[in-house]
Amino acid sequence: MSTLKNNTLRQGGMGWSWRIGSISGIDVYIHATFLLIILWVILSHWMQGSTLAGTLAGLVFTLAIFGCVLLHEFGHALAAKRYNIKTRDITLLPIGGLARLERMPDQPRQELWVALAGPAVNVAIASMLFVSLSLTGGFQPIDQLSVAQGSLLERLMLVNVILVLFNLIPAFPMDGGRVLRALLATKMEYTRATQIAAKTGQGFAFLFGAIGLFGNPMLLFVALFIWIGASQESSLVQMQSSLGGIPVSRAMITDYQILHPDDRLGRAVDLIIAGSQQEFPVVENGTVVGILRRKEMLIALGRSGSDTPVAEVMRHDICPVDSSDMLETAFASMSSGECHTLPVLHGGRLVGLLTMENVGEFIAIQAAMKRGRPIEISRIAPAGA
Repeated sequence: MSTLKNNTLRQGGMGWSWRIGSISGIDVYIHATFLLIILWVILSHWMQGSTLAGTLAGLVFTLAIFGCVLLHEFGHALAAKRYNIKTRDITLLPIGGLARLERMPDQPRQELWVALAGPAVNVAIASMLFVSLSLTGGFQPIDQLSVAQGSLLERLMLVNVILVLFNLIPAFPMDGGRVLRALLATKMEYTRATQIAAKTGQGFAFLFGAIGLFGNPMLLFVALFIWIGASQESSLVQMQSSLGGIPVSRAMITDYQILHPDDRLGRAVDLIIAGSQQEFPVVENGTVVGILRRKEMLIALGRSGSDTPVAEVMRHDICPVDSSDMLETAFASMSSGECHTLPVLHGGRLVGLLTMENVGEFIAIQAAMKRGRPIEISRIAPAGA
């Protein structure tokens, strides 16, 4: 799910999305590529010689499908809420929907129920439509149904059945991949369960890709989507696992620059050019009051120039962490939200910064130290050293 404070086009996170409303405190967005679906529906009806009424009926059917997708995502959100997990936002995409949770459930059983809640909504919708069609005698032969023709309710029922089957494919990022991982995690370590589920998903991706080469090109896109989703999920969990039990203080940046609310953006520009720091904590009277991010700074520079006060551009959602917090928790916060630079506090005082970049460097150094052997160093030392 995606959260916006206005109706403008946005970039970053799930970029290029419009906020269309909010339900139960959860903002709902549509991705810009969603318009391609609308255009495709209009063109397909026009090429078939449909009337204006027929084209409008096709649009209604398309919107009804995405209404079902939206309810599917709210199924995940309500199940997550049961475990005190907030949903950041929901974004509707041409390939379905995306519900962004603040964090993943702590227990495999919880992840199982959250993952199954979405398909369960589609099962409920299909069941209600089936009962309605049975009572009214509205069924038509399936061979008379198409994207543009046939009973609207029956087509919608079949779509929900397809959504259930598709989402339960045991491959990330579909719900079935998370269901498989949750079931495996009840018997083995979480990282191992994720690796098996990811490899299973990549196996399905290979199968879909092979079929797509000889028949349906759309399956090639689905295969790529699954392969990337499985790889990303496996990498993310491995990184989180490697950070377990390590305090933030071991990976934080201690050589950093700060800004004050009354500083000008020109000061930030000078600091960026002089060093490698991209984002700056804004401190007033010893307290962190905001973060100046590079993206907002560049926008403000183009709009109002380098004399703009930092206070007018900084973000107030600073997402601080304590130096004694675990890196695993801090990394999960950075990877699931929009806070990519975290101020590190100790006793309420700023003592460091944590960024995705330096966490990545820390992991790379730890991995190199684990692989390295002193004997290898002596082998490459010059003679007489």
